[in-house]
Amino acid sequence: MRTEPTRPLNTVDALVQLSFLIQRVLSEIGAVHNLSVIQIRLLGVLRDRRPGMLELGSHLGLDKSSMTGLVGRAEKRGLVERSPSPRDGRAVLVSLTPLGRQVMQRCGIEVGRRITELTEPLTAAQGAQLTKLAGAIVGVPPQDVDG
Repeated sequence: MRTEPTRPLNTVDALVQLSFLIQRVLSEIGAVHNLSVIQIRLLGVLRDRRPGMLELGSHLGLDKSSMTGLVGRAEKRGLVERSPSPRDGRAVLVSLTPLGRQVMQRCGIEVGRRITELTEPLTAAQGAQLTKLAGAIVGVPPQDVDG
């Protein structure tokens, strides 16, 4: 039980606390599927694209050697596969396998459910505003959503 009075958070503290909360959700979901947070992110990036290793590393903020290890471990588990790029013989494209797609979909459903639960205290207008603000912070415009 807290003994200190609750004080309002400044923007930095609020965003850091929100990040910790989201990371905890991802970690808990990952644990159920024997995945790390970075592996969940990998599957999420691959759900709608087939990038090269350099592009994938850019999305995930990882260098070449880290990407090679991450993809190699996911490949051993049968979650992803590498294939030669039709445009560049030196490049390799990474895509989900059918098993990887199933795991990604299960994780995605659970992430969606858990994050939705976190936002339940918000009104529809607050939820829409949160989406707009989060999109602005990460540099992606929000989609039109109902409520």
